[in-house]
Amino acid sequence: MSEVAREVSGGAPGSDTGREPEPPTGGGGWSFRPDLRLIILLGVLVGLCLVGHFTRPDAFFTEGNLSTVLRLAAAIGVVSIGMTFVIITAGIDLSVGSIVALSSVWMTTVATQSYGPAVMVLCALLVGLGCGLVNGMLIAYGKVVPFIATLAMMASARGLAERISGRQTQVVRDTGFLDFFQATMFGIPVLVWMFAAVFAVGWVLLNRTTFGRRTFAVGGNAEAARLAGINVKRHIALVYGIAGLCCGIAAVMVVARASSGAASNGLLYELDAIAAVVIGGTLLSGGRGTLVGTLIGVLIFTVLGNVFTLNNLDTDIQNIAKGAIIVLAVLLQYRSSRGHQSQSSG
Repeated sequence: MSEVAREVSGGAPGSDTGREPEPPTGGGGWSFRPDLRLIILLGVLVGLCLVGHFTRPDAFFTEGNLSTVLRLAAAIGVVSIGMTFVIITAGIDLSVGSIVALSSVWMTTVATQSYGPAVMVLCALLVGLGCGLVNGMLIAYGKVVPFIATLAMMASARGLAERISGRQTQVVRDTGFLDFFQATMFGIPVLVWMFAAVFAVGWVLLNRTTFGRRTFAVGGNAEAARLAGINVKRHIALVYGIAGLCCGIAAVMVVARASSGAASNGLLYELDAIAAVVIGGTLLSGGRGTLVGTLIGVLIFTVLGNVFTLNNLDTDIQNIAKGAIIVLAVLLQYRSSRGHQSQSSG
């Protein structure tokens, strides 16, 4: 790679590369904002856990409830990993929930189930990957705005899922599939192990490979990345393909957890994923993000929902709380970005 390409794709401020940003040339000192943000997020998560413990000491920290929280976080967590890649490139994907639904329905048809668990899983992965690549091709090569392209996929994928299933819930009858994905390893659900594996692969891909550096470069300045020799169109298509593949994996998790596939699966996943990514510190304008922050964001929303459920509180109050948290996170992002810009100009 040329010197210019290395400069453009050498990382982005706020990425969880394990290294602090270089100090400004004016002697302004080291910046610890990313670490401070993650510490604040961890504090919010710990605070929610304490609220859950004090309000329901008999239920919150039980093995069954913690297992439930982790299982619920697994599927939306995998979707959020793919969404993080998309948003870092300054894109958006409104179709993730519908792709989860379509993948779950396609993998649970009678014809697919007749071939066994391996074909069911492969079907979900291929459907998710295919939908993601269609999004990417429309955006990168068709020059369709990401909002419009993924909105169209959201409607069409959900409609196709309803068409295939006949708006009926398709029960999984393959006991081998359920026995494996509903099992535990060392006391931890298999679904949680899957989430951990996807997170590990995603973190390495984003922070330790050329692909990850190019992802930050495209989101930070697509034209500069193109001039540095990066195939921006192909890269954007691949990023949306990764998001679709994550949706296919999430569909397997949802089907395993519910023992069925339905066109209603993945409802509002796009909002939950975007919220978790934004809360985690990934900029909607692109060029900056962290999967560690996304992970904490997913756990914050999952624990918040669990606390509300344990205390029998209405979902409308929960949604109001989610909205307030999202607005607060965006305001903090705006303030942080303005501070960063003022430092750079200074």
